[in-house]
Amino acid sequence: MEPSRPEATPAPVPAPAAAARLVTPRQYLWIVGAAAVVVLALQFLGPVLTPFLVGAIFAYLGAPLVDRMQRRGLSRTLGTLLVVLLFGLAVIALLLVLVPLVQAEAALAAKKLPDLFARFAAEATPWLEKHLGIVISTDVASLREFVAEHIEEAKAFSLHIASGLKAGGIFLISLIVNVVLIPVVMFYLLRDWNMIWRRMFALVPRRWRRPTRQIATEIDQVLAEFLRGQGTVMASLALYYAIGLSIAGLQFAIPIGILTGLLVFIPYIGFGTGLVLGMLAALLQWNGLPGFLAVVAVYGVGQILENYVLIPWLIGDRIGLHPLAVIFALLAFGSLFGIAGVLLALPVSAALLVGLRHLRREYRRSALYGDDPRAS
Repeated sequence: MEPSRPEATPAPVPAPAAAARLVTPRQYLWIVGAAAVVVLALQFLGPVLTPFLVGAIFAYLGAPLVDRMQRRGLSRTLGTLLVVLLFGLAVIALLLVLVPLVQAEAALAAKKLPDLFARFAAEATPWLEKHLGIVISTDVASLREFVAEHIEEAKAFSLHIASGLKAGGIFLISLIVNVVLIPVVMFYLLRDWNMIWRRMFALVPRRWRRPTRQIATEIDQVLAEFLRGQGTVMASLALYYAIGLSIAGLQFAIPIGILTGLLVFIPYIGFGTGLVLGMLAALLQWNGLPGFLAVVAVYGVGQILENYVLIPWLIGDRIGLHPLAVIFALLAFGSLFGIAGVLLALPVSAALLVGLRHLRREYRRSALYGDDPRAS
């Protein structure tokens, strides 16, 4: 009978190799410190970071178009230049259409407010005296003189402030820097987009690269689907409101319709702002109750079209980014970080959405969520 052999014991893992597979508290401290630096930078450098964030958003929107041009044989630099020029021309065309019309509407409001008040007083005062016994004494001439005087004072005050700012050069320099910096940031980010992402990904710890790539891909898909769908919704609603308000006979229907379509990017708040603008314009050019109700009807149908046709069709449940989540993110990040926070609200919301999806998936795989055998 052969003697029994001693059982083989596994070789101990070398201490350095075991330590290499663990994340030490010091490494976690570095991660927390980096996150704190980002938060503080957003808090204190918001105005400085704003043109960079705007340029980054434009670069993100234009990156697929540049990639498509590059795949067709066009150089990356030339494709980037064409996309930057295309975005610039679109913004300039929008400003050339909207700014003069908005200025004209403001001048019309300053001119017609006394007449509107006089008409309201002539129609409402007898009704109030007859039914409620309220006597209102109105002096339209004094009101006209008061509005005219204060309009001139407001113009003089604004010109005084503008001249002081221009004399100091602060406002003018800041405006020029932002206008020039945004396309410059967009150009360099678009041209070096792939290189920047490769270098950023190279900094990710090796053990985290696979899940990081998966999460980044999902965030990109959510953002891309949301932005493409929302852009189509905005364009469709801008066209609808411009045509609908024109048919309703509203003066300056085109700028108000375009502004309303663009503002629907902010759910509910954008629609409410557009509705107020349309109703004010309808009151200023008052042509009777039917014209005012026609404007209200255009906005009512537009809200139904947006919520029950366009958003389910063009965005749908595959995004999962609820409008209330977008509103909360915009308000919270705007309150914490100013304009820079508003610009980061949508990407951070998409990242949180993807993170919550992964967290829910892991929770459902955990023993805590598993069925209790005693319950069956």
